[in-house]
Amino acid sequence: MKNTTVLISGASIAGPALAHWLARYGCTVTVVERAPGLRTGGQAVDFKGETHRTVLTRMGILDDIRALQTGGQDQTIVDAAGRPLAVIPGEFTGGEIEIRRGELSRLLYERTAGDCEYLFGDTVTSLTDTPGGVHVTFAGAAPRTYDLVIGADGIHSNVRRLAFGPERDFVRHLGHYYALVELGADGDPVMYNEPGRMVALGGPKAPAFFVFASPELQYDRYDPQSQKDVLRKAYRGAKWRVPELLARLDDATDVYLDSISRAEVPAYAKGRVALLGDSAYGNTLGGFGTGLAVVGAYVLAGELHAAGGDHRTAFARYDSVFRGYASISRKGKAGPFLAPGNRARMAMRNWMFRSPWMLRQLLKATDKFATSIDLPQYS
Repeated sequence: MKNTTVLISGASIAGPALAHWLARYGCTVTVVERAPGLRTGGQAVDFKGETHRTVLTRMGILDDIRALQTGGQDQTIVDAAGRPLAVIPGEFTGGEIEIRRGELSRLLYERTAGDCEYLFGDTVTSLTDTPGGVHVTFAGAAPRTYDLVIGADGIHSNVRRLAFGPERDFVRHLGHYYALVELGADGDPVMYNEPGRMVALGGPKAPAFFVFASPELQYDRYDPQSQKDVLRKAYRGAKWRVPELLARLDDATDVYLDSISRAEVPAYAKGRVALLGDSAYGNTLGGFGTGLAVVGAYVLAGELHAAGGDHRTAFARYDSVFRGYASISRKGKAGPFLAPGNRARMAMRNWMFRSPWMLRQLLKATDKFATSIDLPQYS
């Protein structure tokens, strides 16, 4: 694959993970990222099971991730008066290895920056797939032609829109939204529910984590004030510490709000353009997104290497090998689980965590999903 030129859109997790493998296989890699720099902070992400450990070991970063891991913490579910109702064990919320998303992104960037070109603060504006390559125009950089283009740019993928079609054709809203907001609310991890609404504070997940039921909303995803307005409306009249948290919103400088949705594409590739991570099979907030991104990067790069850069053969194999494993993203129902729609469902969810037998079944199920792939060994 020496001298094969590849453009990757997205510098969060999936993009740099793919860049790591492609550079190792001899490709010339460029990563373009809309944000002006690495996105630090964010919620914790986790890895679980032998499949994840194997890929991280083959990447040579397992020990580095262990050194940066946050350590899963128990989270107490409380009522409006702050009284404990149940405890979610850290092994359930944090998997086997838990790390802040920003730390993982930084680690992957540092491992690839010396071998790959990064274009921050820029984005792709057009893709023209030709027999000899993909002609790409950017908002800032001069046009270039690449042998391959990979969209690793999330649930709202710009590459998917340009190469496959409008987002509405491939992304299904699952009935809930989530938000991560830096509100300076520290302390032990706690979670509070009202029907269709959840707030979690403390621990490494994020200082404030919101999940609420809602039909699709119209708001500006790049405007913090618009996102704050959505949160205020969604949590109007809520009890516990919610009024205090809403009062802090005006001073919050770091806010991220998005839908819990699922991307579904009939094929992961079209011509010389392929999709990876949330752009192809996420983002259900079910605890598997980061593992899918890293394992998917390993398989996609490995198939390109095994096919000697023949993208038609490699993309078909990537789809065949990985699609069954990626289906775990369809099993998660994080919205109804985190923000049950009524008090009876809230009580049932809480009971599950008070039952040792039920907790064991939940942990077994997540382990099974995380390892349900016959992982190829690429040379």
